[in-house]
Amino acid sequence: MDLVECETQKRGSGVKTNKARRRKITNFAALSMAYLAMAFGLFFLGAILWTLIKNGLPALTTHIFTRETPPPGSAGGLRNAIVGSALLTGTATLIGTPLGILAGTYLAEFNDKPRWVNIVRLLNEILLSAPSIVIGFFIYAVIVARTGHFSGWAGAAALTVILVPVIVTSTENMLKMVPSQLREAAAALGAPRWRVVWSISYRSAKTGILTGVLLAIARISGETAPLLFTSLNNQFWSTNMSKPMASLPIVIFQFAMSPYNDWQHLAWAGALLITLGVLALNVMARLFGRSHQGVF
Repeated sequence: MDLVECETQKRGSGVKTNKARRRKITNFAALSMAYLAMAFGLFFLGAILWTLIKNGLPALTTHIFTRETPPPGSAGGLRNAIVGSALLTGTATLIGTPLGILAGTYLAEFNDKPRWVNIVRLLNEILLSAPSIVIGFFIYAVIVARTGHFSGWAGAAALTVILVPVIVTSTENMLKMVPSQLREAAAALGAPRWRVVWSISYRSAKTGILTGVLLAIARISGETAPLLFTSLNNQFWSTNMSKPMASLPIVIFQFAMSPYNDWQHLAWAGALLITLGVLALNVMARLFGRSHQGVF
């Protein structure tokens, strides 16, 4: 019996050793693939950034911020396009942020009617995955075709439609992370529902909501397709939202496709500006997201 037990124990330890070895091999293979995928992404990200810096940094002079887009063969800058992009993005953010936060709050807090909640969530998911060019066509048919001219308001409306679903999704997810015990405690003290949402849910999730807003702004900052059908472009200085308005994505698209070297240099400078702006917004969102982890 002792010999049989010893043999059984040896076989059992051998099986455990083989299983442990297989787990280590599987873990090593999975980690290797993960590191390779990370290196693959970082390589192309570094290549893109290096190309932008190499071609855009020499053209990034003070004229970029002080002069308007020039005709071919003349010196100029991107001041009108920078201001136009700021106006379009800022207007879309001012309009879309309250709408997105309120819709996300409805989905997370006031979900007593599952049928309407499911409809709103489905519509939000459809808008979230809709191609931006389709949204541009829609705004063109609704605003541009009826007014008879392109305008900054139409461009801001298209960007708003793109921005809202991102904020709705992030707001809903952040509010759902708030522990229900906090709401129940506030309700037990006699606080009305709106006060619970305002003082408990929003206060706990404000960092995450702000992170979602920053990511949404980064999402719309480089959109080109919807602006082609809405705000179009304007080579001159203009802050009138009722007229066609210049924007960095449109100027980059037009100048990069042109055969003129001076326009191509301005296109590289504009691409570098947008890239740095989007990277800054993403870094800010990451920093806010890290601070959000310790809220609860």
